[in-house]
Amino acid sequence: MKHKRIGVIGIVIDSLDASADKVNYFLGQYASIIVGRMGIPYKKRKISVISIIVEGTTDEIGALTGKLGRLEGVTVKSALTTKEYQEYTDEN
Repeated sequence: MKHKRIGVIGIVIDSLDASADKVNYFLGQYASIIVGRMGIPYKKRKISVISIIVEGTTDEIGALTGKLGRLEGVTVKSALTTKEYQEYTDEN
């Protein structure tokens, strides 16, 4: 049985031209673990700030943050609950 955690991922994109499309691509690949998303384009500073609420295994969340963190001009931080949740089934 897989245990999941709930958490938040903060993303700051400094290089919109180079990385914004790639960030959206990876978020689309991991849409199954994304509960909610809020993105704010901070035009005055020419950056974008995105917060993602996720529910997934530590492997899934780590894979997403790892891919995002390797992109040029992208900074990623995550915070996860310490409590683990069992995967939801119709029996829960």
